[in-house]
Amino acid sequence: MPRFAYIARDRSGSAVTAELDAPSRKDALRLLTARGLQVVSVNEAVVPGRPVSQVSATPDARLLARAVTLSRKQRLPFLEALHDLTSSGLSAGEAVRLLSLRIKEPGLRAISGGLWERLSEGAPLSRAMADFPLVFDQATVNLIQAGEATGSLNDTLARLITHLNEQRELRRELLTALAYPVFMVFVASGVILFFLFFLLPRLQTLLQSLGGELPLSTRLLVGFSYFVLHYGLFVAVAAVIGGISFWRWRQTEAGQTETDAWLLRLPLVGPFVVAQTVLAFSQTLGVLLANGITAAEALRMTERQIANLVHRHAFKEATGRVLEGEALSSALARTGCFPDLVLDRLAVGENTGNIVPSLRDIAKNYQKLVSNQLNIFTKVLASGVLLVVFVLVGFIAFAIVSAVFKVSASFKMG
Repeated sequence: MPRFAYIARDRSGSAVTAELDAPSRKDALRLLTARGLQVVSVNEAVVPGRPVSQVSATPDARLLARAVTLSRKQRLPFLEALHDLTSSGLSAGEAVRLLSLRIKEPGLRAISGGLWERLSEGAPLSRAMADFPLVFDQATVNLIQAGEATGSLNDTLARLITHLNEQRELRRELLTALAYPVFMVFVASGVILFFLFFLLPRLQTLLQSLGGELPLSTRLLVGFSYFVLHYGLFVAVAAVIGGISFWRWRQTEAGQTETDAWLLRLPLVGPFVVAQTVLAFSQTLGVLLANGITAAEALRMTERQIANLVHRHAFKEATGRVLEGEALSSALARTGCFPDLVLDRLAVGENTGNIVPSLRDIAKNYQKLVSNQLNIFTKVLASGVLLVVFVLVGFIAFAIVSAVFKVSASFKMG
């Protein structure tokens, strides 16, 4: 009978590493699940004298290889389809099996097929999802695991889908807010380049043929055009190299921490980043605690959802104090990163034992605040871009018209 080496966790969360005999890997998984163990990995043990080729590859390896072609954007559609079926009375396993047979979209079909392959071997849904790290992050896996443990998987899916939809809506609002200013920058750049590279050289030739001294504004414009034509390529290359260097530095922890600190000091961007941090931690922590995740694990997972590294490090310090017995509101107050009103509402929730409703109220209010800030930011940015465009185009027009009038006047006098 084959022998299998396994790594699992018992009910207390301690790691267990041992071996057992079973007719197949599928039977080994069932035996371990019957013992109340949460399986991490099961591999057929290599028996001395047996060729390595006879040791079968684990489904984990196949699933991870398949997951390379998948992406995080497929998580929400899959969870929505799964919730629709479980709401109709199907078990999670039957719902996944049905999705693997009926769904047409290639990515979702690959996810469903891979999950069903894992479920058919006796693994729980959360463990199967963990084999797709590019699709399901650790927070999603832990939420599903908590829903399975408490028998409220369908409610957990509903809360998770709501949370993901709110995050998607926020990203959509941000992209929509930036679309118009970016469009205006491209239009303005096209107009300015048209003047500098097409219209101005022809006009300059005409003015030089007429003779006369050009006004200061026109000389500045001609000088700038000459510089761009002869040295613009070098400036562009230097800018690209500088941008790449800055981006690579930004990818390091020190660089990201430094640039995130800069963002917090900017007039309009700083309050927006703070609001985003409050929204991220209140949404995530509220969903995790509402689904039965322990406070310690919920705080650690919430920490990873905070984008700004300055705030993430501050939240990590606060988490350490909470684990030592300090109240969350008091620990966050020491960081100096969170608004006083948020801390007061957290303190009220802690004192009344209703911290989850308090977190939901904070998330709801800050979702509106972030949307309002996005609108204000869009208007300010669009107004600034338009002002710059009008100034540049107006200066070019003034320089050209003044040159024409001056040359015409000198020509008449001559």
